[in-house]
Amino acid sequence: MVTRFYSAVGLVLIMALSGCGGGGSTIRGSDAAAQQTESDDYVIGAGDGLQVFVWGHDDLSTVVQVRPDGQISTPLVEDLQAAGRTPTELARDIETALSEYVRSPTVTIIIQQFVGEYGRQIRVVGQAAQAQALSYREGMTLLDVMIAVGGLSEFASGNRAKIVRRQNGQELTIKVRINDLLNKGDMEENVRMMPGDVLIIPESIF
Repeated sequence: MVTRFYSAVGLVLIMALSGCGGGGSTIRGSDAAAQQTESDDYVIGAGDGLQVFVWGHDDLSTVVQVRPDGQISTPLVEDLQAAGRTPTELARDIETALSEYVRSPTVTIIIQQFVGEYGRQIRVVGQAAQAQALSYREGMTLLDVMIAVGGLSEFASGNRAKIVRRQNGQELTIKVRINDLLNKGDMEENVRMMPGDVLIIPESIF
């Protein structure tokens, strides 16, 4: 019993010490869930399509696309920063700008085309059927990502895939076994994704 106790203590100390070194670390996909703390509020990005609805003022309501510089222009409001703001924050900004012309304006922002802020996209590179950048959605998992990119390509080595994540100023590598997830239904590999994740799927070695 005493031997088991000291063995357990030794294991904890080894794990603690290993987490203190270097600028990067690697963990298994099934261990990643405990390290996820990012906010799930949607942040507007360049390319997003927005419906700006001003209650009681159809002439001021419009549909716009966020420009590459991150700004939008609406009736009576020019060059307002939209990228990096949540829909609620942007609605309040437009209300403030319109208050010079309209008494107590009430604005609602509806996202019609999702692209998302660059830092909140999930990028899939390598041997996916349709490698691309995806807009992060609340609760998004690795399985959701694989469905969105059409699964693995013919030459993918899914069980050697990894997720590269920036967390607390460090680069974290999460090993995932996509073949086991898709073909065997191993849900321990269904890692929850985070904004800014890069999923790298290597090619099979013949």
